[in-house]
Amino acid sequence: MNLDFYRNKRVLVTGHTGFKGSWMCAVLVECGANVLGYSLEPPTEPSLFEMLRIAEKMDSRVGDIRNLQCMIETFKEFKPEIVIHMAAQPIVRESYMNPVYTYEVNVMGTVNVLEAIRCTESVKSAVIVTTDKVYKNKEWIWGYREDEELNGFDPYSNSKSCAELVTDSYINSYFKEQRVAVSTVRAGNVIGGGDFATDRIIPDCYRAASSGCDIVVRNPYSTRPYQHVLEPVMAYLNIAAKQYENYNLASAYNIGPDIEGCLTTGTLVDLFCESWNTIFNASVKQVERMEEGAPHEANFLKLDNSKYKNTFDWVPTWSITETIKRTVTLYAAIYNHEDIWTCMQQQIYDFMKERNQ
Repeated sequence: MNLDFYRNKRVLVTGHTGFKGSWMCAVLVECGANVLGYSLEPPTEPSLFEMLRIAEKMDSRVGDIRNLQCMIETFKEFKPEIVIHMAAQPIVRESYMNPVYTYEVNVMGTVNVLEAIRCTESVKSAVIVTTDKVYKNKEWIWGYREDEELNGFDPYSNSKSCAELVTDSYINSYFKEQRVAVSTVRAGNVIGGGDFATDRIIPDCYRAASSGCDIVVRNPYSTRPYQHVLEPVMAYLNIAAKQYENYNLASAYNIGPDIEGCLTTGTLVDLFCESWNTIFNASVKQVERMEEGAPHEANFLKLDNSKYKNTFDWVPTWSITETIKRTVTLYAAIYNHEDIWTCMQQQIYDFMKERNQ
């Protein structure tokens, strides 16, 4: 993978103030890209985006993807060559509490991004980020493939299934004729330093551990495909670059770990505690506490990443052990008030060095 492709490229990123968006922009800035981010204000306090002060290194616009006219005007002004659409309401539990907002953002927001692409001649490549939860979950022990049925259960998952269908319609109705290469990407559970979202296991681990408390785990037996945030970020950039040069590579892709990265929440938390306790000489542990009347979430979820690996000759870079180590290292740097930008630069450098060996 050669990130020199992005030097001086005009890249528009939606959702840039979020956790994954901050990592995406950090990589693009390091590559020398001309980046415009379009998003609401950072969704958490604290936020990785503000810690990095990355707005000083790019064009950061505050805007709502539900506002079609503003989206179109921003696209026409910036004239992006590449679009990475990451803006979303991404929390399953939040989607149960606010389903209408979730559908507005995840479905109509995606429609607006696609419409802005349709109206902007400069765009040659776009990646629409959805989720591993777009599939109708049958609790299979094998991974879902890209041609499996799309029908997420909860409002978040279902809204992302809808976003996939909307994108496919725009591809067939407009982008094939316009020769705009558009892919959808379905990433497994993403972890890494700097995530402060509510109702996510690793941020919950950090909040508890940094307060000297044991970590409460709602369901330690649910299995998910966990990967470091740089895995999907680099995959999105790889797909966007390769389909920019070869339109026929545009498709739907699963981005997930190999089998060793598919593990239970309880195992993940144990790995976090082990790494945290080693760094801080602490004794944090997990405590199981089952919830009464908790909203439905899948117990077993795994992706088949064969299509992406075979198409782009790709293998996951960091093992789950290395992923947890890197995640806790960055959280430790945050806890100790170190220079977060330098820490992230080092992790990006290390990832790419190992990636290209």
